[in-house]
Amino acid sequence: MSSARAERLVNLVLCLLSTRQFLSAERIRATVPGYDGVASDEAFFRMFERDKAELRDLGIPLETGRRSMFDTVDGYRIARQDYELGDIELAADEAAAVALAARLWDSPELAGAARGALVKLRAAGVEVDEAAGAGVEPKVRATEPAFGPLLAAVQAGRAVTFEHRPHPAAESRRRTVEPWGVVSWRGRWYLVCHDRDRDDVRCFRLSRIEEPVTAIGPAGAVQAPEGTDLVGLVRDSAGPPPVIGVARVWVAEGRALGLRRLGRLLGPQEYRGRPGDELELELRSPETIARWIGGHGPDVVVLEPAELADAVRRGWAAAARAHASPTPRLADQPSGAVQPSVELGSVAR
Repeated sequence: MSSARAERLVNLVLCLLSTRQFLSAERIRATVPGYDGVASDEAFFRMFERDKAELRDLGIPLETGRRSMFDTVDGYRIARQDYELGDIELAADEAAAVALAARLWDSPELAGAARGALVKLRAAGVEVDEAAGAGVEPKVRATEPAFGPLLAAVQAGRAVTFEHRPHPAAESRRRTVEPWGVVSWRGRWYLVCHDRDRDDVRCFRLSRIEEPVTAIGPAGAVQAPEGTDLVGLVRDSAGPPPVIGVARVWVAEGRALGLRRLGRLLGPQEYRGRPGDELELELRSPETIARWIGGHGPDVVVLEPAELADAVRRGWAAAARAHASPTPRLADQPSGAVQPSVELGSVAR
């Protein structure tokens, strides 16, 4: 995904999350930075349809409706009650663009454009809650010193040079690259770029890039090729961790869309009177998937294995201690074949 499209999706999410009204496509075009420069109506609607599909693919609850019976066109908004999570830690690939949007909201690179969208909404008479963007706080931390300079170089379209270690014990080597994007994958940050020395596409883990990162060449000279899948390049480069087992979980009807995409549907199943489905999930990193499950509160229940249920419990206990709140109440384990199970009853949605 190009940096321009990522910024546009950030602004679109913030815009639709900050209003309780349904916004028409024309209102969004006039409000959200990234759409205002589109030359024709046809080009705008094609772009907007692609962006809507992208948000839905990421599991963002995009609603369609009309403000009143007098409206003649549909509008759009993000349902906050389905979107917001408690103050918990989210995995990077589960949070995806929504988490990145919330994190970059506070960054100098995107804060001006995002705040400009809110100002335009108020000027247009749309009810705006500026604190809405604080509802999600993903813990995908960009603590690597190279993150800021590399992101700035991507946005400016400039090449960079830096020292890089292929692995911690190796000697550092000078690299000259054309940065295409900075991507989070499985809790780590990667630079996707064209390596000038090797004349090939490369992915570098940011934790192995040493300071200083120096931008070279004119601005606007570097741009990712059209259609480049940055996340796919990182995924192929890093490779998936091995499957170490499977888990069965119950998911409430209409909830945890991201988790549903990862799992295999076993069939419909009720849990304590609530309709839902039973899913089978591949276990590659139990701690990571425990964080995903814990983020959905009572909407996702671990059926097996016991180790995953225990990991969810530990995550909630750590979150409670970190925020100086009472430990979440663990509901009684269901009896029968579905033991053990985890359900946390103190989640506010």
